[in-house]
Amino acid sequence: MTTKNLLVELFVEELPPKALRKLGDAFAGVLADQLKAQGLAAADVVVTPFASPRRLAAHVTAVAARAADKAVSQKLMPVSVGLDASGAPTPALLKRLAGLGVDAGNTASAVASLKRAMDGKAEALFFDSVQPGVDLDAGLQKALDEAIAKLPIPKVMSYQLETDCELPGWTSVNFVRPAHGLVALHGADVVPVKALGLKAGNATHGHRFEAGVDPVLLADADAYAATLAKDGAVIASFADRKAEIVRQLAAAAAKIGGGCKPIEDDALLDEVTALVERPNVLICAFEKQFLDVPQECLILTMKANQKYFPLLDAQGKLTHQFLVVSNISPADASAVIGGNERVVRPRLADAKFFFDQDRKKTLESRVEGLGKVVYHNKLGTQGERVERVRAIAKSIGQQLGGDVLAKSADTAARLAKTDLLTDMVGEFPELQGIMGGYYARHDGLSEDIAFAIEDHYKPRFAGDELPRTQTGVVVALADKLETLVGMFGIGNLPTGDKDPFALRRHALGVIRMLVEKDLPLELTALLSAAVPAFGDKITDATPALADFIYDRLAGGLREQGASAQEVDAVLALRPQRLADVALRLQAVRAFAALPEAPALAAANKRIGNILKKSEGEGAAVNPALFVEAAEKDLYAAMQATVPAANAKFDAGDHTASLQTLAALRTPVDAFFDGVMVNAEDAALKANRLGLLKSLHEAMNRVADLSRLAA
Repeated sequence: MTTKNLLVELFVEELPPKALRKLGDAFAGVLADQLKAQGLAAADVVVTPFASPRRLAAHVTAVAARAADKAVSQKLMPVSVGLDASGAPTPALLKRLAGLGVDAGNTASAVASLKRAMDGKAEALFFDSVQPGVDLDAGLQKALDEAIAKLPIPKVMSYQLETDCELPGWTSVNFVRPAHGLVALHGADVVPVKALGLKAGNATHGHRFEAGVDPVLLADADAYAATLAKDGAVIASFADRKAEIVRQLAAAAAKIGGGCKPIEDDALLDEVTALVERPNVLICAFEKQFLDVPQECLILTMKANQKYFPLLDAQGKLTHQFLVVSNISPADASAVIGGNERVVRPRLADAKFFFDQDRKKTLESRVEGLGKVVYHNKLGTQGERVERVRAIAKSIGQQLGGDVLAKSADTAARLAKTDLLTDMVGEFPELQGIMGGYYARHDGLSEDIAFAIEDHYKPRFAGDELPRTQTGVVVALADKLETLVGMFGIGNLPTGDKDPFALRRHALGVIRMLVEKDLPLELTALLSAAVPAFGDKITDATPALADFIYDRLAGGLREQGASAQEVDAVLALRPQRLADVALRLQAVRAFAALPEAPALAAANKRIGNILKKSEGEGAAVNPALFVEAAEKDLYAAMQATVPAANAKFDAGDHTASLQTLAALRTPVDAFFDGVMVNAEDAALKANRLGLLKSLHEAMNRVADLSRLAA
């Protein structure tokens, strides 16, 4: 079967930049999958997506002009339904064969060719036929229709298209942006497919301003990228265009010198890549007086509003120069540079104005205003929320550092939300917390308080740094606990992919602070202590919230490489000190590697089942009641082993504690081989259950070892 490479392109008006990469990958992926499903392409073909502001395209290697014929065996019906007692076909079988295209004159031979095979408990009739392979024209049409239908379009446009028929008129088309061209090349041959009211050809269009020719004619599928680059002044590949921008940004920064480098922001880089077809990086500058404004404000306004790349010096400080990725490459770029410098100046002036105005009022003077800002209709205002955070922060601070920490945490918690009322945060909500830190320093507050205000939202995302100071940790922990306890208390839980209050992120933040800061706080007590701050606004949902946090912890541990079995064993005990979980996992992993582990895990599971069935029947162990040698030996072994294991557990050496208990394997095995636990004598039975209960408790201090049983 001969094959050629295939190229399909949709030429459209400017696509949404934030969705472009996803659109390009989806278009190429679905198109290739559909070709594979129809037998027109093998599973190992190479698929290359292309996506620029005005085009979506895909290049697929080794696509056949026609799929191979395929033998098909189709179940018709049970033999008892299709054939009568004499073996002649029933009307039902004849009707089914007719539906499959068997001519009446060929019925006898078709019936004779039917195969019999068991289908479950009954014998069935099967019809073998050859299904003709689809040709590329029809197969690509289906694949193209599917690729367009399954595009993850953020918002659909409706537009009118003149009909291509004898009678003039207009038809409505729905697509992400109006489409103006369609290319479909199998090698050098045009595949006659249609889409969005367009017929396929071999011509496309290049750069809106700098294309050498228009239209751009494509010789064959493999010439697509090179021809567009040469004649159309377009880098069609999203990945290649992005790499070229990165190269030019680095070269421009190196030209400036002084260790300058453009700010790293992959989302901004992707968005700019989706805005240009042939990038040209230019160096621009603004007045140095604007550097008096916090650099976070300037960086955000340049990135968010203008899509510029700010330049940082070797110390990470913002410079007065920035980089612009232009879509045109004039011989004299001074007009482009001047235009961008002129556009950014009012943005920076606004930021400076907001900063100057905000500093005219202290954070303390803004506290009262929080009482006028609604937080949640069931949980009250931001002012009420601040009081709850203060109460939780003081409680945690008292536990971790006494009166001094409780006082500093209370001060920081009282002021932490006041920057929500500033002009700067009103314009740039992403700066909340950060601006509070700057304004706290301006008000003469200590660095400890300023850092705590700045850091109390941390960690904001996966991998983000934790608060830098103990006060910051306390306030950040209190802030997240207030959100979690409050939302769970009013039944506002995350569902599926909907989590409007970022409760999953808050839970992960609590976990990270408890673990990475090694805080001596017990989880359930921590959650329960936050409930009284809400008064009668909520119900106590501590058990459900604790389960939610343990679920997040379990997911994180599995992502870090721990097995589900190990995680299940450790978290089954609901350890209250989350900082201990890593040590427990390490101990379980070391224990599982011991030769005694499988037998002890199985025995532990057996003991657990026995105790469940005999709940309340055990008694304190009385050695005088032992009858069998095996139970005496087990008791003696426990007396020699368990105290040592407990001592190591209490000292924090969980690994040594479990390894010490491994010595119990032989006496445990002997006990179950030679002792009947459910003895007829009630006192003897209770004594043996008491012995097993003591053993169960000793073995499961680090983890529920029964979860390790196969």
